[in-house]
Amino acid sequence: MYLVGIDISKYKHDCFILKETGEVVSNPFSISNNQDGFQSLLTVLNSLDPHEEIRIGFEATSHYSLNLKLFLEKAHHSFMEFNPLLLAKFNKSQTLRRTKTDAIDSISIARWLMTVDYKPYPVGFYHIYSLKSLTRLRDSLVKQRSFYIVKLTNVLDHTFPEFKPFFGNRFSKTALYLLETYGSAQNMAQMNPSSYESLRKISRGKFSMQKFIKLKELATNSVGANNDIFSLQLQSLLALYNQCAKEVERLEEQIISLISDIQPKSMTIPGIGPLSAAVIYAEYGNIQKFNSPSAMLSFAGLEPGYYQSGTSEHTGRMVKHGSSHLRFTLMNLCIPLIQYNIAFAEFYAKKRSEGKPHRVACSHVIKKLIRIIYHLEKENMDFDSSKLR
Repeated sequence: MYLVGIDISKYKHDCFILKETGEVVSNPFSISNNQDGFQSLLTVLNSLDPHEEIRIGFEATSHYSLNLKLFLEKAHHSFMEFNPLLLAKFNKSQTLRRTKTDAIDSISIARWLMTVDYKPYPVGFYHIYSLKSLTRLRDSLVKQRSFYIVKLTNVLDHTFPEFKPFFGNRFSKTALYLLETYGSAQNMAQMNPSSYESLRKISRGKFSMQKFIKLKELATNSVGANNDIFSLQLQSLLALYNQCAKEVERLEEQIISLISDIQPKSMTIPGIGPLSAAVIYAEYGNIQKFNSPSAMLSFAGLEPGYYQSGTSEHTGRMVKHGSSHLRFTLMNLCIPLIQYNIAFAEFYAKKRSEGKPHRVACSHVIKKLIRIIYHLEKENMDFDSSKLR
């Protein structure tokens, strides 16, 4: 068996090859992150004994390894990717020296492969990677959209502080239309009956005449400042917010289309929508690679810390390693699961009756969810609440 360690970087990759017996096959060498470099690596791999298995490993390094992974898959070579934190701990266990180079890292990766179960990436991983890229980009844009909402609120605190509380401290479609069309309290105070007709159509009749009159009164008596600079800021932020919102909507359409084609078993669980199912599928990838639900919990950083030494023994808070994007999505699923799924609602109520705080009870709900997803994917079956124990 040949063990190939590859240290990934932006412009080059360092490689090292040894046999499972520890015999060095090839000293560390570098390849460029381009077609010529990849072909030179393939030439080296093809020169090895064809009757021996080749295992390739490298650290998870964001997008820098994507092209190499696609090249290896096309060349029919399997590969394994792992958390850099594990390699760092492995290196510390091997030596007390603090010498670090790319060549040394490639040697460490190859030796690390000797100590772990080889779990290669599934064929066709690119589809999973594409979905992961889209869901993470959407998450970034949603945060950016929230940032613009905060900035809009700050400007309104100067120009029309009574506006947002009037709309329940949220920016509805009607509220955004008013800001885009009129912009200031002074302009809203001058609205006429034809203005109300437009508002009624946009709100689908929810914005009543009484609300219209009340808003005009607030605008007339507002303590806000009528300032051209603030007006410019407001229009600029509205444009950025709308652009961001449109991109989020466009991404969501694409994500829903992709996950609908895949139909993961998590989508059969009431309370889990297509966007959340897409994040779970994209972040976990092939669940067959996990040996237990505990491994899935660990991957998301949702397992509690544990310490035991002598007579001292205790558990701690969540370790919060792994995918923060996955962990955030799973924890936010707790409320819809409780609202739309009687099995999870009863389980949550049971944990609360045991005296556990809301957040702790939610963590137990998510642990139960992961156990169910693991079972559904392993058995290739849909969710059935009557079969829960």
